[in-house]
Amino acid sequence: MNGVDHDVDADITVTGLLARLDLPDQGVAVAVDGSVRPRSTWDDGVAAGARIEVLTAVQGG
Repeated sequence: MNGVDHDVDADITVTGLLARLDLPDQGVAVAVDGSVRPRSTWDDGVAAGARIEVLTAVQGG
């Protein structure tokens, strides 16, 4: 995740991964293998070896 390898259970979900790594589940977007995953699918499993990026919005100007 975000360029760092993590060993996780085979049946991990995006929701479970965020919780395990103590990351917020609000105000973030999650991309799995380069595609943003809709929040409605965060409880679906993640394939072994998937590349996951957690992105936060940054306000600036």
